[in-house]
Amino acid sequence: MVSDDRVFKALADPSRRFLLDLLFAREGRTLTELESELEMTRFGVMKHLKVLEDAGLVIARRSGREKLHYLNAVPIRLVHDRWIDKYTERQVSALADLKGTLEGAVMTSTQTSITTQIHRVYIRADQQAVWDAIVSPEWTAKYGYGVIADYDLRPGGAFRGLAREELKEHGAPDVCADGEILGVDPPRRLVLTWRMLMDDALAAEGFTKLTYEIEPAGEGVVKLTVTHELDGAPELAKMVSGGRESEGAGGGWARVLSDIKSLLETGEPLPRW
Repeated sequence: MVSDDRVFKALADPSRRFLLDLLFAREGRTLTELESELEMTRFGVMKHLKVLEDAGLVIARRSGREKLHYLNAVPIRLVHDRWIDKYTERQVSALADLKGTLEGAVMTSTQTSITTQIHRVYIRADQQAVWDAIVSPEWTAKYGYGVIADYDLRPGGAFRGLAREELKEHGAPDVCADGEILGVDPPRRLVLTWRMLMDDALAAEGFTKLTYEIEPAGEGVVKLTVTHELDGAPELAKMVSGGRESEGAGGGWARVLSDIKSLLETGEPLPRW
């Protein structure tokens, strides 16, 4: 389990915050690329990345001979929901400044090059419960965007995300998202193509690739990793990263995974945005 203490410790150092800014601007960077942006030794950068990985803020993945680093915003989202969001109604300026620091600046055009996002959360639940939360319509209607999942769980089967009546009242189409199942291994792994249909511009970007991985991570804890391959879909990348939250488009994957965690661990989802 990643503790708030580790997240706060990781964010306390300006060099580590700068590394997160670099990965926020463009993910999937090598150690060499990150090192070139900092005036410190390679070993120093490696030590900072290790602290960020231990806090769950950075996820490293092998690609051939290279090790690529990705930002995982979910721990920051959890810190935000636990320690910051409840205070914003009081308009305490110091906390508002901290909120801005943790969430970072609004995504800029430099981020349209992002082709893969990796988001991870640790949940006190078993694999089957997390699997059910992802694929069962009675669960998916309770969290995130509240879209009702309709899966034909076999390779080549269809996926549809159906709008609740509340969403339809706000102009959502009957089918908010669609796709095709590429691989299914319950309760461990689900791979599918995925297209957002709630916005014409997003729908025009076509299908992306979505992978859910559910792995044991200690007694009574599982690790849920969502990998979203977004090649050719810059506007969708902006939305699912949370870059359009201020426009009322929700907090993206970080918010959705935080919501799943809250629902499974407490029985209650986060408040609707």
